[in-house]
Amino acid sequence: MAPEKVDEAFETASISRSAPYVEFYDPSKESVWTRIGLSFESFKRAPGTTGGIQIEGELDGVDKEKLRADNPMLQQKMKPRHLAMIAVGGSIGTGLFVGSGAALNAGGPAGVMIAWILMGLMLISVTQALGEMCILYPVSGGFYTLSKRFLDPSFAFAMGWNYYLQWAVVLPLEITVAGTTVQYWTDKVPIAAWITVFWVVIVIVSVFGTLGYAEEEFWSSCLKLLVVVMFIFIGIICICGGGPKGGAYDHYIGAKFWHEPGAFAHGFPGVCAVFVTAAFAFSGTELIGLAASETPNPRATMPGAVKGTFWRITIIYVTSLLIIGLLVPYDEPRLLGGSGAAASPFVIALDHARIKGLNHFVNATICISVLSIGLSSVYAGSRTLTALAETGYAPKIFAYVDKSSRPLWSVVATLLFAPLAYINVAAAGNIVFTWLVALSGLSTIFTWMAICLCHIRFRMAWVRQGHSIEELPFKAMGGVWGSWFGIILLVLVLIAQFYIAIWPVGGMNDDPKKVAENFFSSYLGFPIVLLFWIIGYIWKRTLPKAINDIDLDTGRKSWLTVDEMRAYRESRKNAPLYVRIYRLLFSN
Repeated sequence: MAPEKVDEAFETASISRSAPYVEFYDPSKESVWTRIGLSFESFKRAPGTTGGIQIEGELDGVDKEKLRADNPMLQQKMKPRHLAMIAVGGSIGTGLFVGSGAALNAGGPAGVMIAWILMGLMLISVTQALGEMCILYPVSGGFYTLSKRFLDPSFAFAMGWNYYLQWAVVLPLEITVAGTTVQYWTDKVPIAAWITVFWVVIVIVSVFGTLGYAEEEFWSSCLKLLVVVMFIFIGIICICGGGPKGGAYDHYIGAKFWHEPGAFAHGFPGVCAVFVTAAFAFSGTELIGLAASETPNPRATMPGAVKGTFWRITIIYVTSLLIIGLLVPYDEPRLLGGSGAAASPFVIALDHARIKGLNHFVNATICISVLSIGLSSVYAGSRTLTALAETGYAPKIFAYVDKSSRPLWSVVATLLFAPLAYINVAAAGNIVFTWLVALSGLSTIFTWMAICLCHIRFRMAWVRQGHSIEELPFKAMGGVWGSWFGIILLVLVLIAQFYIAIWPVGGMNDDPKKVAENFFSSYLGFPIVLLFWIIGYIWKRTLPKAINDIDLDTGRKSWLTVDEMRAYRESRKNAPLYVRIYRLLFSN
């Protein structure tokens, strides 16, 4: 029997006898102010899912409506351009613009190139694996939810909370870095005032929810890409001796700094230290997995986003860092001991070249990049906390999603970590912050490792339960071997981190207390993950499911058969050569 009255913002569909109706929420029937999050109505709980993710495959009406109902509460507001730019430029921030300076000082230009190329290859494997799974399963919480399904709920509990804490701590850290970046121009304004300003900016953008984050990421990524590409061209000219007269690059320098002071700094420990820095510079790459559930057609948009990671790594990171290694010697005094833009090799190179104004432009870009990472912290943290609540591993209040598609209380909880930035104003602020960061310092590496393990277990279950790899709408380049490569390299990074934690660059300290302090500030994340894993097991008493028992249907959005996929791929072979090349490099 049908309900007597249905809200006009609902679409009612009959899906089965046991469940007569499902009500789909239709935000288009709300006012524009509610949709963008600027009315009181927008803060009310969303009455249901929009069923907005496209389902692929020949299914009857009943099955399709059931699958529509099995949809995240978050609305699908992201457009293809948003996802593409999040993939290409979303995680470019202090890791590249500032952190690369410390890496250059520790490992030298050759050490930087080796570490970034190897870590880049690992990240390509991770994003390929993530893309394969998230196109098939665009579920709330992305890799956290996949870890719960394909690995172990207790391990997923540890991963989810550590990933949330990572971004919760990164938020105040990035706000502080933004304040120090502004001090490149003036130190007359107290840093506490800048912290307040940047916190307010992040809160305002967060009010606009997914669309606010996506639009900010699109335009800030465009700016970051423009600056990096511009810097690459200017760098090539300067290396060839085309810099302004009177500057350091008014004559040909070529690979001078690779010979004097040299290609490597501090030997093997230096290279190990650079591996660790490179790993953290790439953090945030996995955000496309979270964003998959907020785009209407992951099969169409995710392949381009996944392949965009390759171009970001090769053009943005590797090329720009090669230029930096040719322009700035690793013994440049400003690389060591500086903070913010003062220690940025990009700014240092432009200062040496005496190109007026560009150093300020790059510094402004660094400031915007830092704010961009701050907003990514709110986005990633809130979505992960919401997924934890939806799966019973966090208080249910955090599963609240409002009519503007904001996971409201999760966003508020994450934003409340921002005032920790004021700790840096105090004399002991740096010490406190070091330990806060250490709490979840290795969570990015464990997250990437979990993604690779999920992919391996998913492929095993997929084949064991009678499916063909040809059914997959997107296949990871390298298959499970790429994921094994990622795991091996990540284990080596953990070993390198362990080595550096005990024998840091410059040698072991004579004071045993300092040795212990250095070790735990670098490696505290490992016992924290183990502790969360144990807590998760004690709480839920769950074990990994057997391969045959893994659920491969819940949340699945592609039901294409082998014949349908073969026909689809055969039809695309008939496209013109330039179209096929474009699809190979940038699409599916």
